[in-house]
Amino acid sequence: MPSNEQFKDTATKATLHLVCGKIAAGKSTLTRRLADQPRTVLISEDDWLAKLYPGEIRTLTDYVRRSQSLKDALAPHLAALLGQGLSVVLDMPANTLDNRRWMRELIDASGAAHQLHHLDVDDDACKSRLRQRNAKGSHPFSVSEAEFDHITRYFVPPGAQEGFNIITHRSADA
Repeated sequence: MPSNEQFKDTATKATLHLVCGKIAAGKSTLTRRLADQPRTVLISEDDWLAKLYPGEIRTLTDYVRRSQSLKDALAPHLAALLGQGLSVVLDMPANTLDNRRWMRELIDASGAAHQLHHLDVDDDACKSRLRQRNAKGSHPFSVSEAEFDHITRYFVPPGAQEGFNIITHRSADA
């Protein structure tokens, strides 16, 4: 049986929160809620990319290149935050096997607990939210329905074999 000290360490262990979901599934909304917890930091890829590369991300290729540069720069800092006991909510899509491999490396390097939040929202609901988001102009990047369809072809839902602690959120939850 663990000692009280061991239990305390487990109860206060930093958690890396990851999100997986199609465009406009509600990832940013969920990450803002998750980041409301004490000792929790939110890192939003869209915010960082918009500030670091204003007007430079026009294609999927631009996004992939800039996103990888951001991941390379942030990885040691994220591991350090987690190592200091701060939980981190990554508003970065865990939508492909490659993205989740990078996130697994963060988990392994930091020893943090983790939760992979999978937003299981159908395409029609996402497109409806996307149209609303684009009309408001409140998001740093505007995505057309054609771009949604193109990008969604690369989406791979997480599988149990990947070893993540998966929490599934349905349309009503997002």
